[in-house]
Amino acid sequence: MAQVAIRGARKTYGTVEVLHGVDLDVADGEFVVLVGPSGCGKSTLLRMIAGLESITGGTIAIGDRVVNNLPPKERDIAMVFQSYALYPHMKVADNMAFALKLRRTDPKLIKERVDTAAEILGLTPYLDRYPRQLSGGQRQRVAMGRAIVRDPQVFLFDEPLSNLDAKLRVQMRTEIKELHQRLKTTTVFVTHDQVEAMTMADKIVVMHDGIVEQVGAPLDLYDRPANLFVATFIGSPGMNLIKGTAQSSGNIDVAGAKITVAGDHKVQDGQPIVYGIRPEHLELADEGMEATIAVVEPTGSETHVMLRMNNSDITAVFRERHDFQPGQTVHLRPRPEFAHIFDDASGARV
Repeated sequence: MAQVAIRGARKTYGTVEVLHGVDLDVADGEFVVLVGPSGCGKSTLLRMIAGLESITGGTIAIGDRVVNNLPPKERDIAMVFQSYALYPHMKVADNMAFALKLRRTDPKLIKERVDTAAEILGLTPYLDRYPRQLSGGQRQRVAMGRAIVRDPQVFLFDEPLSNLDAKLRVQMRTEIKELHQRLKTTTVFVTHDQVEAMTMADKIVVMHDGIVEQVGAPLDLYDRPANLFVATFIGSPGMNLIKGTAQSSGNIDVAGAKITVAGDHKVQDGQPIVYGIRPEHLELADEGMEATIAVVEPTGSETHVMLRMNNSDITAVFRERHDFQPGQTVHLRPRPEFAHIFDDASGARV
């Protein structure tokens, strides 16, 4: 195992710069998830760590070695791809053992590692099958097993669950997390799914347009997003954002309602702000923000309600059962201790 240290990493394609000086530390044994929308540079950064993309500027170190100019095979990493990348003419056992055979590893050690990885991943009954005889989840386990047998310093996962159905994705999320808890190998995992990031990561790196917006533990990012982008990207359903004006009394005027703000938000009288409140932190009240119900979505354990308030669309989540009807007018009261205030001009947290 080893730590990964990235300093000022830049990547350009011709005149287009896609990574703008990324700094990142991945501690030994840590599970770090790179998350962001398509095109934000997360997969490019992962491929630069792997050596599949050259680095334009800065340094990438794995352990105590700067690996900028090392080919992938000398970086002691193992990568799991979205497309599985299995050899169709090889049985499962041979797919898992292939990299070790190329290294001319002792056959007894190869069999021992393949059997151990197969047992960990529940693949023992499938070792004599071909990839075409396996389900998508089983193929992804084989790809993971091929990485495990190499015993690398760092695991790299490039959106490995994107091709699986919803139920299988949840199952595989759990299996990958359990695998990391067992092996404790340094892991960098790329996804565009913030739910995957929240449930799996020790540390999340939120990326946008080639820069790192915020780094932190999942609940830290959820509870204290650094800016409007992180606030909207982390959380499902997303945070409600309503434009308002700060008042000298310490309250916020939001859509004509006076809202009390808790905490140490530093705002000036008349300052344009964006008021953020997560859907689960809105309560029904006799007075407060008046809104009209547009759509009701019962999910079983919760009810998601989409509402219109002046020119804003907001979402509320209730665990209690209510007989909501489209067109109904309700009053909502945000819980002040869970409010988020952002500067309207810069988008930064106040």
